[in-house]
Amino acid sequence: MLLIKPILHKSLFPILILPLAVVLTACGSKDAEKPATQVIAKVNSGEISVHQINYVLSRSGAGAVSQEMAPKVRRQVLDRLIDQELAIEQALEKKLDRTPDVITALDAAKREILARAYIDQITGAVAKPTSEEAKKYYSEHPQLFSERRIYNIQEIMLPTTEGVADELNKLLTTGKSMEDLVSWLKGRSIKFSGGSTTRSAEQIPLELLSKIHTLKVGQGLVIAGPQSITVMRIAAAQSAPVSESVALPQIQQFLSNQRKAAAATEEIKQLKAKAKISYMGEFAGAESNSSVTQAVAAPVASPNNSKPESTTDTVIEKGVASLK
Repeated sequence: MLLIKPILHKSLFPILILPLAVVLTACGSKDAEKPATQVIAKVNSGEISVHQINYVLSRSGAGAVSQEMAPKVRRQVLDRLIDQELAIEQALEKKLDRTPDVITALDAAKREILARAYIDQITGAVAKPTSEEAKKYYSEHPQLFSERRIYNIQEIMLPTTEGVADELNKLLTTGKSMEDLVSWLKGRSIKFSGGSTTRSAEQIPLELLSKIHTLKVGQGLVIAGPQSITVMRIAAAQSAPVSESVALPQIQQFLSNQRKAAAATEEIKQLKAKAKISYMGEFAGAESNSSVTQAVAAPVASPNNSKPESTTDTVIEKGVASLK
């Protein structure tokens, strides 16, 4: 047994959010004539172009639909853009674009778009992982791929109390069951909660997975943290390997995301080091925080945990909302 340290409805509302680019178009360029081939619909005095539909599809991930479904999906996007345009026209008529909240939101959206554009430029130059690098990652992480399992895990959670983690670990080491541990805790009036859960390998933090992977059914471990103690026992484990051919594209995307995130973080770190930053108001006199946020970088996901959106409606809504 091991004692280790923890690892640290389609609703109309999302469609009607006022995106920056559409509002700016409504405010500043509605009078500009567009080539007839670009305009796909006219909504009162406004226009919707084919480029807007293509942009939504590219941002939502719905652009990869089958040829048979493409016309239906494009019509759905157009309908959402029409709904959006109607809401925007009403907002402008009521001069909502001049209210402090909307002005602030538009400014924040513009800042985010510009920051993302710069980060995209930086990360666009990052070399893509090779198939050899992906194969190496596959071979170095059998617990995620060739030896991947789905675990049924029994858990007991309790507040950290001095000496309790060591005692619980001793009980596990001597072969005591989870019921025995529960009785021991009750006998000492220690409050706890418990239950069972099913998790696949990629749903477990990699550092913890390396420990769990070595356990046999019936064995367990104690995770002792500053605030809580967790006892985990493997009640069952089902083999569910992922072949190399299936895993490699996901691994390459995962490694690519990692590199892009690292490049973005390093770039911001360097810019911050060169910049003259002065804190004022409630932050006057504060020292610059050396940590660098990765908020503008691409999110990094487990290579086995990259799944497409479940419905076309969801991705279309996200695409329309991203028209900033």
